[in-house]
Amino acid sequence: MVHTTALPRNETGIETVLGILKQRFGEKFQTGQSIREQHGHTTTWIVNQAPDGVVYPQDTDDVSQIVRICAAHKVPVIPFGTGTSLEGHVNAPAGGISVDLSEMNRILAVHAEDLDVVVQPGVTREDLNTHLRDRGLFFPIDPGANASIGGMAATRASGTNAVRYGTMKDNVIGLEVVTADGTVMRTANRAKKSSAGYDLTRLMVGSEGTLGLITEITLRLQGIPEAISAARCSFPSVDAACQATMMAIQYGLPVARIELLDVLSVRAINTYSKLDLPEEPLLLLEFHGSEASVAEQAETFRAIVEEVGGSGYRAAATTEERNRLWQARHDAYWAMQTLRPGTQAFATDVCVPISRLAECVTASQAKLAELELIGPIAGHVGDGNFHTALLVDMDDAQERARADAFTGWLADLAISMDGTCTGEHGIGQGKMPYLEKELGPATVTMRAIKRAMDPHNILNPGKIVAV
Repeated sequence: MVHTTALPRNETGIETVLGILKQRFGEKFQTGQSIREQHGHTTTWIVNQAPDGVVYPQDTDDVSQIVRICAAHKVPVIPFGTGTSLEGHVNAPAGGISVDLSEMNRILAVHAEDLDVVVQPGVTREDLNTHLRDRGLFFPIDPGANASIGGMAATRASGTNAVRYGTMKDNVIGLEVVTADGTVMRTANRAKKSSAGYDLTRLMVGSEGTLGLITEITLRLQGIPEAISAARCSFPSVDAACQATMMAIQYGLPVARIELLDVLSVRAINTYSKLDLPEEPLLLLEFHGSEASVAEQAETFRAIVEEVGGSGYRAAATTEERNRLWQARHDAYWAMQTLRPGTQAFATDVCVPISRLAECVTASQAKLAELELIGPIAGHVGDGNFHTALLVDMDDAQERARADAFTGWLADLAISMDGTCTGEHGIGQGKMPYLEKELGPATVTMRAIKRAMDPHNILNPGKIVAV
């Protein structure tokens, strides 16, 4: 299931490029084995395919030079942010050069009056929000990991706030991108809307480095709400929790976050984060707005909880308690691994129309039991997106096969429900087999775009679509 087939290597070109980059970038270019392996895929069980070298550009001109050098010798270029992606996005199946953008980490301009900010790709979301806090602003997309903004744009990231604030595609105004021949282009200016030509910004957001390297991002910002309130509540079943979520969305309740944790996830978080949450299916919620509107939202949701048989509705009493709850949710991936020490967590996600969410989650739990797999479930259920973290004994070939079978089954199930094989993890290498099932002839158009923009297939080859 996890496709890491090696692609043909251009050995002569790679050796030439290694020499040129060493001469041009000095200590900013590294070829040590450990650092190369750190820039291959290491987050889940997708096999690590390390690049031949790692270069640390300081600005857009550096990136352009790197791409021009690699293009001249037809050597692959793989952009790297913080390495938190989950589907093999940073692997180098044909070898080549990893372009680590972490040192391009400047916040270039904050336009508070226009509610936008211009950043380099290596800026992380936490650093950005720390910088913005004193201005009363924040950037709302929160995938959990302290990912880089460039990586979040490249993978069309989402997260816990998406139900209210949307995903990266809704919050990127424009990009600066280095294309396959080293040309630097801008996809849009700072105007909040435009009908000028093809929407190249949306084309690049989610392209996973296969069409260009993002070197600058202009983002929408939000004002920090006057009031923020968090709450939690328990349910007799996952189905009941999903029904409460669906009712809240259908009522038009502007909840900022609605996060589902199944029993196993709650148990793991209690142990890892030293909490005492009831070990039942749980929703974590957050409300943003004025003091009055936040109180009204909370009371409305409390009534919904009671209507579907939920219990234990409890608001976080202090900011510290609220932060502790959300930190525990963000640490869920690591917490889940404590349920079965010695195993490896393989996280997969799908997204379905919210009307099919309860059915999809319940079927997933039944399938896990049938296959005798441990797979706690957590999800951004406000938009129909959930994750399963399979805890797999990598030394057990039969168990690995069952885990493979489950991930394939889940992707197919989501697609059959008019959903998607990935709500926010992206395609990378791991989900390539399901993209054509999901979109059919649209993948032909994707291949045509890839060939037109990257005729020598040097930009992150072996990801999204095979060409």
